[in-house]
Amino acid sequence: MSAITNLGDAYVEELAALHPNAATSLGISGHEEELTDYSRDGFDQRDQLTRNTLARLEDLPLEENGDRLLREIMREVLTVDIELHETGDYLAGLNVLASPLQGLRSTFDLMPTEGEADWATIARRLTRLPEALAAYRTTLEAGLETGRSAPRRQVEACLRQCEAWAGNGDGGFFEKFVSGAGNDLSEGLHRDLGKAASSASQSYRAFGQFLRDVYLPRASEQDATGRERYSLYARSWNRCDLDLLETYSWGWDEIARIDTSMEEAAEQIAPGEGVEAAKVVLDTDPKRAIEGVEPFRQWMQELQERTIADLNGKHFDIPKKLQRLEAMIAPPGGALAMYYTGPSEDFSRPGRTWYPTGGKTRFPLWGEVSIAYHEGVPGHHLERGNTRLLELSRFQRLLGDCSGYVEGWALYAERLMGELGYLDSPDYQMGLLRSQALRSVRVIIDIGMHLELPLPESQQFHPGEHWTPELGAEFAKTRSHFPADFMTSEIDRYLGLPGQAISYKVGERAWLAARDSARQSLGDAFDLTTFHRQTLALGPMGLGLLTQESAHLGNNS
Repeated sequence: MSAITNLGDAYVEELAALHPNAATSLGISGHEEELTDYSRDGFDQRDQLTRNTLARLEDLPLEENGDRLLREIMREVLTVDIELHETGDYLAGLNVLASPLQGLRSTFDLMPTEGEADWATIARRLTRLPEALAAYRTTLEAGLETGRSAPRRQVEACLRQCEAWAGNGDGGFFEKFVSGAGNDLSEGLHRDLGKAASSASQSYRAFGQFLRDVYLPRASEQDATGRERYSLYARSWNRCDLDLLETYSWGWDEIARIDTSMEEAAEQIAPGEGVEAAKVVLDTDPKRAIEGVEPFRQWMQELQERTIADLNGKHFDIPKKLQRLEAMIAPPGGALAMYYTGPSEDFSRPGRTWYPTGGKTRFPLWGEVSIAYHEGVPGHHLERGNTRLLELSRFQRLLGDCSGYVEGWALYAERLMGELGYLDSPDYQMGLLRSQALRSVRVIIDIGMHLELPLPESQQFHPGEHWTPELGAEFAKTRSHFPADFMTSEIDRYLGLPGQAISYKVGERAWLAARDSARQSLGDAFDLTTFHRQTLALGPMGLGLLTQESAHLGNNS
């Protein structure tokens, strides 16, 4: 291997040692009993590793064909990580979806649970949770001492999560988790698991008390990040430079286009009655819904398996290792958006889709099919799983992606399934359009709220007023066509992760542009299946590099 490949692979190993939670998420073995150190020293150690690696990278020669692209990818990833650390925002790193608070709990979702050895590992990791939460608390306290604090909205949402995971006398997440260990474990291990789970629950309860009594009174009242910080975060999620005002304007154009298409689809469901009446039909017709959480999970599992069988050998070549995908119900307490977790490096842990029910027991299906394609195949599972199998450096396979690349592909996959005829039913076409509407709404309100932009005078919705979280919530509930409780959760998410919400549409735009470029370059020789195979074979990268490299691919084909 080249010196650059060796450097990247060494970075992956050293990062895994310093960041065991990330190792579990990425499927890297060897750190299953440990938890990430979220103290200030822990953040600084990881930053120093990144700086040292970047400095060494710049001095290495290009030795192999893939070195040029790998160096560009590594430079982008490492540079943006350093820039984010320099902001000091990790000192107020508390949000509803992707902060250490959630990472320390969700890492247990990804651990194997098949026997005595697996559960013994879980027990040992659980015993480290109180110490890990205490270390994280010191970082937040250091932030308070320097005048940095998370927004009140995020603190309140995280406080609710702590309460849900700790339980309220009826067993929280950890007690319920270890109760699934079965009766075939030794008595001593059952005792250890119960003790560790109880301690973990108490740790989250105590952390919630810290948030309520100490942190919340000093929480920031400011939700918006402002243009400078937002630009950095948008670049970190997409790894390209965006014209934010142009992107904001494009979001308005997209929502107008989708509104027109929804009216056309609604006409086939409730003729002459409009979109809202069609949604009532779709939501209330018993024949269009599934009753019960487990029957819905089974339906989702069967849909995923049927889709893999239909697409394999026809539109995609799906390797045998990727033909296993598990549909899961997400633990309560988290955000309400469906999500995906990728397979481990050795595929001993399969890819999984996770559906948060939010307490629902009835599931109208019109909006679920396109989301299943987004999270499963040909969306996240195909792209993420395929990346695991590519003959690329470990750095690129595991760390080369960004949200714009990953989520952009998944949103493109939804559209692709419509193009291939899998969403021809008016019900499912309406679901696809609702999905696109949500992502367009995200572009508008995420940029609008964080930059506190004025609403266009040409729009009927509060023309000339400046965006606020309240206006964002009102707009999202009326224009996204998703339930109000879901959109309330989404607003918290957008404000807690500036720039991430736009990555779906921005990424889809980049994938569509790459496809158009290849089609124009190749003319009659263009083949969609070949385009997908060749672009995915390039491996994950930022959107700027995707545009650059896919253009070269089209010219060379």
